[in-house]
Amino acid sequence: MTPEIRLTWLPEADTSVALPSYQSHGAAGADLRANFPPEDREGVTLAPLERRLIPTGLAVEIPEGFEMQIRPRSGLALKHGLSLPNTPGTIDSDYRGPLGVIMINLGAEPVTIHHGDRIAQAVVAPVSRARFALAPELSETKRGEGGFGSTGRG
Repeated sequence: MTPEIRLTWLPEADTSVALPSYQSHGAAGADLRANFPPEDREGVTLAPLERRLIPTGLAVEIPEGFEMQIRPRSGLALKHGLSLPNTPGTIDSDYRGPLGVIMINLGAEPVTIHHGDRIAQAVVAPVSRARFALAPELSETKRGEGGFGSTGRG
């Protein structure tokens, strides 16, 4: 079953900006675009190490049993050092507020995000809810308590 993600424009949104879309047949993520309110339509510039919430102009309704993961775009990361500090960000199915993307400039130079730019990817994924239970002991494995780097180099 293909989930349907319902969208609404926020009052300050520019409705001429493209809706989220997949750029190729095999794309896992749909591109999200910056959609600034009228007073910021020239875009915003992120200084090195600055982070900011970038609006998409949208609110979303995600079906129960699914989440929307917000992930960085690899081209922005490679070319400009732009990333998302909470990647992947999760939008829960019961959230109905504005869809924003927290971006950070990890590069050495300021970067301007322009109105309409593709800024992130949205991946829709099924969610399993677990039951958490205390146990008197846990089963043993070969790895045991080995933590970071315990299974090889690094």
